[in-house]
Amino acid sequence: MKQKTLIPLIVFLLGICLVGIILYKVDSHETAQNHTTALLNATTYGERIKNEITEGIDVTDVLKQILISESGEFNQFDMIAENLMSDSIESVQLAPNGVVTDIYPSAGNEAGKIDLLHDKDRGKISCYARDNHTIITQGPFKLKQGGSGIAVRNPVFLKDENGLEYFWGFTIVVLRVPDIFSDAVSALSSFGYEYRISKTDAPWSDTYNIVSQSNDSLINPVSYTFTIGKETWMFEVAPQGGWRNNLLITKTSVILTANVILLSVLTCVWLTSKENKNRFQILAHTDSLTNIYNRYGFDELAAKMIAKNPKTHFVAALFDIDDFKFINDIYGHGYGDKALKRLADSMKTFFPSDAILGRNGGDEFCVLLPNYTFEEAEAQLQQFTSLPKTFSCRGREQQFYISLGYAEYPTFASSLSQLMRCADAALYEIKLHGKNGCMSYNQELQSVVRKQLGFALRDISEHLPGAFIIYRADKEDDELFYANHEFLSMTGYQSMDEFFRLTNKSFHNLIREDEQQQIEASIWEQIDSGNENDYIHFHLRKADGSYLSVLDHGRIVESPQYGKVFYVLFMDWEDMHIHYSDKFSG
Repeated sequence: MKQKTLIPLIVFLLGICLVGIILYKVDSHETAQNHTTALLNATTYGERIKNEITEGIDVTDVLKQILISESGEFNQFDMIAENLMSDSIESVQLAPNGVVTDIYPSAGNEAGKIDLLHDKDRGKISCYARDNHTIITQGPFKLKQGGSGIAVRNPVFLKDENGLEYFWGFTIVVLRVPDIFSDAVSALSSFGYEYRISKTDAPWSDTYNIVSQSNDSLINPVSYTFTIGKETWMFEVAPQGGWRNNLLITKTSVILTANVILLSVLTCVWLTSKENKNRFQILAHTDSLTNIYNRYGFDELAAKMIAKNPKTHFVAALFDIDDFKFINDIYGHGYGDKALKRLADSMKTFFPSDAILGRNGGDEFCVLLPNYTFEEAEAQLQQFTSLPKTFSCRGREQQFYISLGYAEYPTFASSLSQLMRCADAALYEIKLHGKNGCMSYNQELQSVVRKQLGFALRDISEHLPGAFIIYRADKEDDELFYANHEFLSMTGYQSMDEFFRLTNKSFHNLIREDEQQQIEASIWEQIDSGNENDYIHFHLRKADGSYLSVLDHGRIVESPQYGKVFYVLFMDWEDMHIHYSDKFSG
């Protein structure tokens, strides 16, 4: 009788101890997982908030570029400011010499026309922005129209007739909060998180002011910090109701009364662990930007598929965006990401459901098509390459192009890695022949194609026996793109950055002032007449302000992305005369 009582009691007590241990382990595991997930969300949405604020700040950069291009003059301010407005922007302002003179919309903002550099609340931080050549944000502060705002002040520096830099004033935008990052915080709130966004009250301060926060308090939040200008922002996140899973703890405590409840809890823990494992396996195999396989996930799944069906024909395609760096440089990395996501979305729509889609990294993507030969895939891949591809930038669709190479297994490869190398060789053959095309691998292509391309891009421009530049031909706003080492050496510029800075990236500024009108008229006469080649003699401005007599041999081409582009070779006029007169006199 004692055994009948004692054994069940021992089993029960051992069960309670086991449940207690399991309860402790489950609670620690869940809390750690919640911290990990919350930190991932804080990082992801913190970057989104930073990008959304930066998009608002970009308005000041647009105004700044207009002032620079117009030498400090700003015409039709109201019309331009109106086009730049959005729901998250309260007002757009200009402050020449630090004094606010123009505000859009003007109604209700008359009190904002103040001297920023001498105002007791704004003077110190405004002077800091001017003296340190940096964007500053100030706020939050209450808006007369309701809600709160943050003022962004972007200092503008111009050059006088002597080439000396001087402070013009500020371009300003007042951002509404939390409107500017409402999309990010709304998405985060829908996942069951509380949040708080703070920023340092000045670049030199460690004190944080709350910019925006959810209604409930945060318990032991995780945080993610980022910088805008020279100010630090902090984004804090915590789950609603705290970190512990109180429901699971309550259920587990009920298990003490029976082995069945204990089994149920163990099953629940096993299922929870399995779910978490699957979730992180998906994250490890998926590209977070495009939601297709990353390189690790693509290689693993593709290798398994080929190994499982070794006699099946497969076609692998490798492609990237032509001149993707220019998209990032011209429009910004945020719009580069938009182009990548648009390309991935078009892949999901275009290719069959059994195709494996992946992003190798950067702007390079890959596709594996099962049960295809290269003849069967040719039309499909040609069609995908030629389909219009665009991304949206400030309300306009910007077009971009891709280059694609593909190869067939097992015709040209015995493994996935060899198959991808063949596709890579075909891709770089396309690159060598002008991009924006599609090509299949054949046995004449070798892996050295990539080395040949690398040599061409890296070495030809630097070792070509001549000085040359590339610039966009535009009557109102020409833009310098490139100068090789020979040109920089001939004209005394220490680097490309110095060349762009001293010329303001304009070919117009390389021509001696008294020749500018005549030379530019000659150039445009060439363009308008349809002549692709021309020779012009003029005086080229050097880095030290002196001039060099040169012969300019220009060729104009039509670029699908930049319009008319000039490739210009320069020869020293005096050296050329001395060299050839000596040569022919003998």
